[in-house]
Amino acid sequence: MIENKKKPNPIDIHVGSRIRLRRTMLGMSQEKLGESLGITFQQIQKYEKGTNRVGASRLQNISSILNVPVSFFFEDAPGDQGGQGGMAEASSSNYVVDFLSSSEGLQLNRAFVKISDPKVRRRVVDLVKALAADAEVE
Repeated sequence: MIENKKKPNPIDIHVGSRIRLRRTMLGMSQEKLGESLGITFQQIQKYEKGTNRVGASRLQNISSILNVPVSFFFEDAPGDQGGQGGMAEASSSNYVVDFLSSSEGLQLNRAFVKISDPKVRRRVVDLVKALAADAEVE
């Protein structure tokens, strides 16, 4: 028997995961994003899972609502960066999604994006790097 179910394209899955990432970073629900686009939250779920492909005009609308450039959704996409694609990008992207799915990661990110002074943001990053380096030494 021939299987009719088509697997989602890896790029569609990636774009969907980046939509979810940015939406959760902003603390926005699927319902709210859907409302802003005039579609149901179920449609947002399908986009985020990659089961439905996001059209160009809709992606432009989503980028505007989520306040990121369209290119944000393609960063670290499979096959990106001169053929260095595959598992390396998938795992680095999953790491970010896993981090932002955790309570601490989400809290840290929400607080961090509220810091408007770029110098202070840089110092926070330097502090976290220093703490991580100290933890490795111990």
